[in-house]
Amino acid sequence: MNPSTATATVSTTTGIHAHAGSDTDADTASEVSLAASPAALPVIDDPAEVTAGDARAMSKVLFDRLKVLEEGTHEYQYVRNTLIELNIPLVRFVAARYRSRHESTEEMVQVGTIGLIKAIDRFDSSFGTEFPTFAIPTISGEIKRFFRDTSWAVHVPRRLQELRLELAKARDAFAAEFDREPTAGELAERLGLTTEQVTEGLTASAGYAASSLDAPAGADGPGEIYAARASFVDPGFETAENLHVLKPLIAALPQRDRDIVSMRFGQELTQAQIGERLGISQMHVSRLLNRILTRLRTELLAE
Repeated sequence: MNPSTATATVSTTTGIHAHAGSDTDADTASEVSLAASPAALPVIDDPAEVTAGDARAMSKVLFDRLKVLEEGTHEYQYVRNTLIELNIPLVRFVAARYRSRHESTEEMVQVGTIGLIKAIDRFDSSFGTEFPTFAIPTISGEIKRFFRDTSWAVHVPRRLQELRLELAKARDAFAAEFDREPTAGELAERLGLTTEQVTEGLTASAGYAASSLDAPAGADGPGEIYAARASFVDPGFETAENLHVLKPLIAALPQRDRDIVSMRFGQELTQAQIGERLGISQMHVSRLLNRILTRLRTELLAE
């Protein structure tokens, strides 16, 4: 069937017959003139049996009909639904481009169908654009939006993504059976995995979704938000950083100086106790400590 023929008539040889508001015998109708009979609507018994060429031709006719029908009427809804059914292959065509993704094809088809419906509602045949040309970017955009909204917030290996699903199913089954949350060991035993593998999977699950910094940090209401915690600077960070920088500086000290630093700040001995161990006076220990700390301070500031 070519588009020019389809614009005038739709033959029952393609599995389409008349659907009218009256008691017209649809089985005896060989042709329906869409332009001449506004009450007659095409009925497609099995859209899957319609070829791609016939689907394009019939879509043109149906879009012309859709423009003159009143929105919200039974006829309008019927033509719109028929257009959706005829063009589902377009959705499957677009979904096939993303078959390497973790999501199932049927899941992507469901999402893509939303894009198809949006394309049908926005399409205007008077612009001279073929419907597939207009619809494919809209369908693809809807699927990509789905990926963006449901994909992992951080990248994790595929095996951990799959393990997350297995853990979720096992956890739900365990909770339904015992009315409590399972431990990592119980999940490991249920799935035939090691506790380390389960722990790794549970840790990776935390990367599936990200929360806003403005979201509540606790379960007790809006109170503190994550941004408040993010802006808090733990004083221990500076201590850890200083120790990291000091490590090579202390290693460069003479052995006796390193021993004095270790006894004073590691073992927390008094100057008198250090003097007794080294056989020198407390005053001498004080002068040595002052010299050592001055050297370390100077080198630390230079770093």
